[in-house]
Amino acid sequence: MAGPPPNWLDATDRQRVSDAVAAAEAESAGEIVTILAERSDSYNDVALAWAAIVAVTALIVISLWPDFYLAKLAWISGHWNAEWTLAHAFAIAAFVAALKFAGTWLLLLWTPLKFLLVPRWIKAARVHARAVTAFRIGAERRTQGRTGILIYLSMREHRAEIVADEAIASRVDPEVWGHAMAAMLAHLREGRVAEGMCAAVEQVGAVLAVHLPRAADDANELPDRLIEL
Repeated sequence: MAGPPPNWLDATDRQRVSDAVAAAEAESAGEIVTILAERSDSYNDVALAWAAIVAVTALIVISLWPDFYLAKLAWISGHWNAEWTLAHAFAIAAFVAALKFAGTWLLLLWTPLKFLLVPRWIKAARVHARAVTAFRIGAERRTQGRTGILIYLSMREHRAEIVADEAIASRVDPEVWGHAMAAMLAHLREGRVAEGMCAAVEQVGAVLAVHLPRAADDANELPDRLIEL
């Protein structure tokens, strides 16, 4: 069962990230938005899929070895019903499948187990989709020169995304952000979340300073504070 989300950062850590954003933006026209998410999806559909797979597998096993299971049921019932009809067999199989489905679903209410069973490619797709959605809401086309860029970190999935607005994306190849991702992950592996976010901000800021240097009349159009979801 899911509990309250962990408190990954304290007030000092949040201020450090905000200060890093302000420092990076002081050297470029880019507007950096940082988001720290506890997770990017509930993955309840994946849990349902696993429950269905377990239930169907149980039906297949019963269909392959029906005599074995009917003999066990006869022994449990004390051989009171030695003649099993087709209707009995279907009812028993459906009952077993329903139990397997419900049991698996209940087990997967435990969040760590559910996340362990989510395939990596599904996690990657969901994190990317959530990052793009967050970017569209919080940064895309919200700056005069379309210079917004999002650094998105999803803790449960251990994945991060960098999404840039048109003016940045047209100048910087996506592969360039790999250095920022590597700098972030190096700290995250050691449990240093704030340091990881700050390192990513610094790397992104360095790239933006080269491609989008700050103009004298540049204004801060997006908040520097870290957004936590």
